[in-house]
Amino acid sequence: MPEANAAAGGQPARQEEQGQSLFMKIAQGLAMYMAMQFVMKQFTGGGQTTTASVKGADGQVVQVATSKNIPPYHERPTRLDEGAVYNQIPQFVAPIWPDDSALDIVVTVSPSFVPTPLKNIPEESIVFDEKKFKIGNWTDARVAEGTITIPKAVQQNGTLWGHFYIGLTGALLDPTQPDYDPASAYHFVYPLTQYIAKKKEFKTRNLLASTPEAEEAEVEEVPEQTGPIIANYYHPNISLSFIPGSGTINFPQSHPVVRHFMRLEPTGARDASGQNSWYYPILFVNTFWQLKAHMTVLNETVKTLPIRIDLNNMADWKFKLMSSIEMNSKEQARQAAFGHSSPGGGDGSEIEMIKEIFMDTNPILLSITIVVSILHMILETLAFGSDIAHYRKKKDNVGISVRSILANVFMQTVIFLYLIDQSQNTSWMILGTQGVGILIELWKVTTVVNVRVRPAPGSIIPYRISFEDKHKLSATEEKTKEYDEIAFKYMYWAGVPLLLAYAVYSLFYDTHKSWYSYIIATLVGSVYAYGFLMMVPSLYINYRLKSVAHMPGKAMMYKFLNTFIDDLFAFTIKMPFLHRLATFRDDVIFFIYLYQRWAYKIDYTRVNEFGQGGDDEEEEKKKEDEKKETKALPENETTVGQTAVKATGADATVKATKRK
Repeated sequence: MPEANAAAGGQPARQEEQGQSLFMKIAQGLAMYMAMQFVMKQFTGGGQTTTASVKGADGQVVQVATSKNIPPYHERPTRLDEGAVYNQIPQFVAPIWPDDSALDIVVTVSPSFVPTPLKNIPEESIVFDEKKFKIGNWTDARVAEGTITIPKAVQQNGTLWGHFYIGLTGALLDPTQPDYDPASAYHFVYPLTQYIAKKKEFKTRNLLASTPEAEEAEVEEVPEQTGPIIANYYHPNISLSFIPGSGTINFPQSHPVVRHFMRLEPTGARDASGQNSWYYPILFVNTFWQLKAHMTVLNETVKTLPIRIDLNNMADWKFKLMSSIEMNSKEQARQAAFGHSSPGGGDGSEIEMIKEIFMDTNPILLSITIVVSILHMILETLAFGSDIAHYRKKKDNVGISVRSILANVFMQTVIFLYLIDQSQNTSWMILGTQGVGILIELWKVTTVVNVRVRPAPGSIIPYRISFEDKHKLSATEEKTKEYDEIAFKYMYWAGVPLLLAYAVYSLFYDTHKSWYSYIIATLVGSVYAYGFLMMVPSLYINYRLKSVAHMPGKAMMYKFLNTFIDDLFAFTIKMPFLHRLATFRDDVIFFIYLYQRWAYKIDYTRVNEFGQGGDDEEEEKKKEDEKKETKALPENETTVGQTAVKATGADATVKATKRK
């Protein structure tokens, strides 16, 4: 067999050559890209010149050249070049001051966005006053704390405005003064309160409270508001960050959130081309870490509130990342408040939950949580694949609790209906995952039994769903079916009284939207509380069969490892004590399963997890027949046959069915 060996040995070589050729193609592509970029820079001046469409004095649209080589603001030309066209929207904007400038900054609060002369502002309204703050000095940080009096207009749902006066050290900051120079100072306003829509909450009631007084109160109730309920929120911590090193920016193509915090030169000055202008240092009013849970709703009862302002420098990439995430989450919350669904089905609160985890969790514990979360997803994927493979290769029903699979379908469906009924903004990803889980459980049923629709004479429903065995059950399969019935009988004795007790308690003491919601909530509460009992029939079958060979070992290990990861989450995430205690219930099942694996040793006469028998009667009969045929053959044919078997690995395939 040299040719076969040569072919087998040549296959890795060809794969290695293909890998090398793929690597060479990638390297050649990168080299060609870099070469083309270099040539383009040589001919186009490094991309410094572009064109823009603007309207000329006669109203015609013309193409004009723009350049990134913008002169310093103090060297700006007094007039445009000959033939240049003034563009109302600047194409490129450059910093008006050097990145290492020292600045003075004053922040005041007011119920009006119209600036008031600084000399007329009460001292308690000046919440921040710092001198010689150095842009680009990462160690320079300023902090100011105080208390502000909430104006009457703000108590009545008005906006609390922050007025920011910024200028070069020693410059006049008050824009209301006649000597104010926009070349050395600028002013802008920014709201310090946020209008946030409250989540729509459905009204619930006690289903047994149907007294005449309650009905009259319901009739006189004010009609439900159709739009979202908006409230005025205030957060006491305000973070201000200058963004050094932004450089020249393509203004029309910049991110909207960058333009939101960018302040252009107000006089409309342009360079000689008429296309480019200048911008003041970007001051990022950072609300990224302002959680709604830490905010105060402003109303007439709120008289004074604390305020803390932090001033520092922030990297440009960090500013763009944080501001874009914050703007996106606020937009999702706004769309959800008006009843519009986002692509992911979220309402913006998911980002706030992540922020809360980062703020409230120990960094080391948080790092461990991130690592185990990734491990959790990997194990869940492996368990999914192993479970599918187990049922695809299963040849009989030994050790399989059909009732447990059907019960699992029912529980998954109840959870799916609960997510639809109770969670108005549940992510479509979660609903989709739950739906796929139901389909997989239904598929498992079809691998174990045949699902048929049979006529039901004499019944109200003309047809019924029948679960029929795929083949005549063996003695062991009949025992499995019998043990499954016994286990579920005990389960009914334990589960039904608990379910009824919980249903009565929820009916008397809890409130619900409707009877349908009550039924779904009661069932899902029972599923969450007693769902782990669905593994008990399998443990009982293991006990009666004195075997665990039929269990999907890999899938079970993956799932139980995920259980221990859930235990870790129980310590890292805030939750009630009883709920935290409930996360350890699956551990009991796991330890019982481990004990069964230790107690029930491997028996080679027992089927394994794939329904294959080491000493199955049919296999023994086949082997005896093969031995008889081998003895009947001539001696030379037997030798050739044995050689062929060894070359092809057929003998290895036969022996692979044994459990060694």
